[in-house]
Amino acid sequence: MNKKLLIIPKQIVTMNADMDILRNHGVQINNGIIEKVCSLKGFDYEKYSGDVYICNDLTLLPGFVQTHVHLCQSLFRGLADDMELLDWLQKRIFPYENSHDEKSLRLSAQLGINELIESGTTTILDMGTMNHQDVVFEEMISSGIRGFSGKCMVDENDLYPAFKESTEQSISTTYELAKAFHNSADSRIKYGFAPRFALSCSEELLKDTLKMMDDFNGSLYHTHSSENREEIEAVKRKYGKENIEFFDSINVLSDRTVLAHCIHTNEKEIELLKETQTRVVHCPSSNLKLGSGIADIPNYLDRGIAVSIGADGAPCNNNLSMFTEMKLAALIQKPIHGATAMDAKIMVKMATIDGAKALHLDDQIGSIEVGKKADLVLLNLGQASNSLLNKDENIYSDIVYSSNDSSVSEVMINGKWVVQKNRSTIYNAEKLISDAKKELKKLLKRTEIS
Repeated sequence: MNKKLLIIPKQIVTMNADMDILRNHGVQINNGIIEKVCSLKGFDYEKYSGDVYICNDLTLLPGFVQTHVHLCQSLFRGLADDMELLDWLQKRIFPYENSHDEKSLRLSAQLGINELIESGTTTILDMGTMNHQDVVFEEMISSGIRGFSGKCMVDENDLYPAFKESTEQSISTTYELAKAFHNSADSRIKYGFAPRFALSCSEELLKDTLKMMDDFNGSLYHTHSSENREEIEAVKRKYGKENIEFFDSINVLSDRTVLAHCIHTNEKEIELLKETQTRVVHCPSSNLKLGSGIADIPNYLDRGIAVSIGADGAPCNNNLSMFTEMKLAALIQKPIHGATAMDAKIMVKMATIDGAKALHLDDQIGSIEVGKKADLVLLNLGQASNSLLNKDENIYSDIVYSSNDSSVSEVMINGKWVVQKNRSTIYNAEKLISDAKKELKKLLKRTEIS
């Protein structure tokens, strides 16, 4: 498989339980696994039997984990700006997703994955689309990215009735996809069951989806919740309860459930999230751009609710960068909770080990420790925009407040380089963009927009 490799960086941001930052250390990788994190004192290069990669100007940290993205929407960037959530779905996103064919969806997935890995994200929880979902899985497998995805499940849709299918069809195709792709690519790819949100799903669909999970150990239940006040009022009219209260009433909440957004929650719902250990995904740029609001993340963290980060889809934030999400997540809370809230160290945790915990993958990824997968990022923190000091506290600050996609030098997933010298080794970006433009033009001709 992979050769034995020793990476020798300037420093290692481990994100382990002690939050160790190591200098004069190397990370040895063998067959895609971190075999040693070793001191270099007295190290004899001539006696080392594997390859050595010396990068004395780069900082090594775990790959970022994004727990809510929409690869199927990457093709629609810039086509749904300055709209509120329900209009955004009704007038743009549902019509566009409904117009995907296999070619356009493949290019959309490639665009998204390319952007994610080039900006340091190595693991994702993707909400797929209703049709041709096998294409998304194929691209995730071939690209080398780690993660979950699942067919978007919609059996009711007053917003855009053309974008739905019968409950039976949604359940049966979902089950077949889960059988085909859960734990595929040596378990690098897993299934995330994906009912779209309460307004687009019948109670029967939501319950039957939960039952299906019993056949797929390690799968997740992934949906949207409590994102927009108008959405919540519509859910109350439909089900007589607010989103999270409704989900609890049908036993959907659990530590295997990942809810995107959770901006507008009442006290009872917050307690339910805590009691059930339901995972919350914070998507700050999407929440701001759609005018949805600001989730009370410091309160969630104080209550012991697991929170991780996702960029959401390209049409509601316009980029998929974890750097954007970390910085915004920190900054938007400070006018509300004070300057000390959501410090840089917390943000890097949420972007790495906390994301891994949300997906129940923290025994495999999220920190640099012996026995974990070699999902790693090398960052250049020596640019003019970074701190001139190199103290431990400055490193987290540099990552969150001063870095951006251009800071990413190399990215490794499962011991394989997927980005080198700031460029993907998987995709040709110029060809990808050219092909995507052609497919977008065809898709727009197929799309009926009021």
